[in-house]
Amino acid sequence: MEQSQSVLILGGTGQAGGDAAALLRRWHPTLPLTIAGRDLDRARRMADALGAATAVTVDLRRGDLGLPGDHRSSAVVAALWDDRLNGLRYAQDRGLPYLSISSGLVEIAPEVVASAQRADAAPVLVASHYCAGAAVLAALGAARELDRIDTIRISAVLDASDTGGPAGRADLERWSTATSAGLVRRDGVFTWIDGSAAQAEVTSVDGTVLPGQSIAVLDVPSLAHATGAPNVRFDFAVGESAGRRRGAPASFEVRIDLEGADPAGAPLSTSRYLVHPAGQRPLTALGIALGVERLLGLRGEAARPGIHTPEALVDPTYAVERLLEIGAAFVNPRVNS
Repeated sequence: MEQSQSVLILGGTGQAGGDAAALLRRWHPTLPLTIAGRDLDRARRMADALGAATAVTVDLRRGDLGLPGDHRSSAVVAALWDDRLNGLRYAQDRGLPYLSISSGLVEIAPEVVASAQRADAAPVLVASHYCAGAAVLAALGAARELDRIDTIRISAVLDASDTGGPAGRADLERWSTATSAGLVRRDGVFTWIDGSAAQAEVTSVDGTVLPGQSIAVLDVPSLAHATGAPNVRFDFAVGESAGRRRGAPASFEVRIDLEGADPAGAPLSTSRYLVHPAGQRPLTALGIALGVERLLGLRGEAARPGIHTPEALVDPTYAVERLLEIGAAFVNPRVNS
């Protein structure tokens, strides 16, 4: 299915939005895109480089986003924090699919309520997961090796120099201010933990152990409900990545540990790292691009009106293929880790 109207990318000149636009262009050469940013000249340069794209500035304080009345879009992507939810309202008023990545678990209530009140208006993809759902989809791809899953532990290392641009850093500061507690699923119960219970050791792909803690992230309920696992935890550490320790750029690394049983009922556990030499930016962009594909029906049927999460729309096997295509890799843990 090809679109005659453009995908409006709010924050399209930022790292996540710009890279997502580049991926969409690579996958769908004729898909119209509208790059929205505060700096119109920069947006125009990006649009010209992409081709089949236009540039605009928007005002997120306005319900009409400051766009002309005759502007037409096929979807709205908030690749930045839509703090007044005017991007969502704009999409709902026009029956357009909407995708957001910056609300976080502790901030999604206004977004979910607004979406639920107008559930028939348009599909809303809440993708405020780690790297816009890329980690969840990778974990679900690995989970297909098990017949029953009892425990999922995700351990992520974010390089201190790889927190993104100003919008990404603002997101991290906002989330840390909202709560220092972590959300886990323990024996089937979603539980808030803090203090020593939230502390964790996160082992990097090269065996280095970093101090970390459990965090409140949408990946936990997404993985719990998608797999039925009664025990789910997401631990997070900010520090020096394995890439920088060996003198290379900051790298991305997420460890996926699964415990459960094989089809015969015998205990089975797996561990692997999802890594990328260029840090978190390519994976966040991929998460956005995968979501846009499904919202618009560029791959499979277009999403129906209502609230969606990445794992509800995107096939994990396909997501893994795309991860490998952009330079990510799955590697086994070191023996001593």
